[in-house]
Amino acid sequence: MSIPQKIIYQSVVFIAEWHQPFFFSVILYSLFRMLYNIASFYGLLIENHFFCISIVQHSLLDKPSLAFRYTMNRVFGQQTTKVKQLVDMISHDIALGRYATDHALPSINRLSEDYQVSRDTVFKAFADLKQRGIIDSTPGKGYFVISRHKKILLLLDEYSPFKDTLYNTFVKRLSKHYKVDLWFHQYNGTLFNNLIRDAIGSYNYYVVMNFDNEKLSKSLFKIDPSKLLLLDFGKFDKKDYSFICQDFDESFYQALLTLVDRLRHYKRLMMLYPDGIKHPETSCKSFAQFCADQQIQGEVQRQYEMLSVEKDCAYLVFRQIDVVNIIKKSREAGLECGKDFGLIAYNDTPAYEVIDKGITAMTIDWEKMGRMAADFILNGEAIHQYLPTEVRLRGSL
Repeated sequence: MSIPQKIIYQSVVFIAEWHQPFFFSVILYSLFRMLYNIASFYGLLIENHFFCISIVQHSLLDKPSLAFRYTMNRVFGQQTTKVKQLVDMISHDIALGRYATDHALPSINRLSEDYQVSRDTVFKAFADLKQRGIIDSTPGKGYFVISRHKKILLLLDEYSPFKDTLYNTFVKRLSKHYKVDLWFHQYNGTLFNNLIRDAIGSYNYYVVMNFDNEKLSKSLFKIDPSKLLLLDFGKFDKKDYSFICQDFDESFYQALLTLVDRLRHYKRLMMLYPDGIKHPETSCKSFAQFCADQQIQGEVQRQYEMLSVEKDCAYLVFRQIDVVNIIKKSREAGLECGKDFGLIAYNDTPAYEVIDKGITAMTIDWEKMGRMAADFILNGEAIHQYLPTEVRLRGSL
């Protein structure tokens, strides 16, 4: 264990008696603050704790004594009650193994002192945890842990119906002993790094959608590879990390190839790729290669505002809003989807089954991704898997 980790994870009580003048104690305080900052910089979060340093000057002639104590620092917010916050704090410590199963918890008096709350607050928190089946109590033994909930960070890019499918499948497959915290980074690099930084050390497992398909965020390097699972994006060196990813290149090409006979019925195939879209641009190259190989007239349309739905054309779109807009524009033009023009959506959703005669979709199996992600947590076995892009043929093509 490195020195910063020892600073963070070991309880230390250090008393330094100095015969030198008082300002030496101040210098020592500064050195400890520097170590604290170094540890923080390297991502070894010193959350839930602080260094309490007190300098006692008995008199100008007496030697000063410097007391250094590693103790708890829990900041209670105003968003909810102290009881609820204390319940979350104790549950968090239990999940991370700081309080072992069948071992006694600290006394009410001790926790009251450590957390700087009343005995009544601690008692109510214990009662809540007991009702949840996490702790129990017996005369003479006090309170002790009977169930550890493992905590999982599920960090996705942004909400969508197929991410909802992923989440529900993932949670359903896990047992009640797992607690999943769901966050979205919205493809914001700063937000992503802040969420990861604040989460390190607080979870048993990390299931993360990287915010870039071309490079792995350096903040993820600080997570134990056995505890990290990467989802979706993955055209980068994933080192020793487990992953369940999409292949936006070759698998995308092969999915188009299964539709080639139907696509030949259209005079042109247009792929909508508006500016700012988050889908990896490498799919544009695979699309162009497919059209060239199959001698299909293809076009990547980036200016959506200029688009008009034309008869005998097929459209491949990535965003749900673009599916809706194409359907609206086609109705305004008196065109029927699946008869007068073709439509393919990327990433399937339940709604695509019922819009018009059904929207053909190119998609991975999001339920399968959710099941495999849960199995990684349950089995603890490394996984390195690219999911194939499937075609779900419906009336729109």
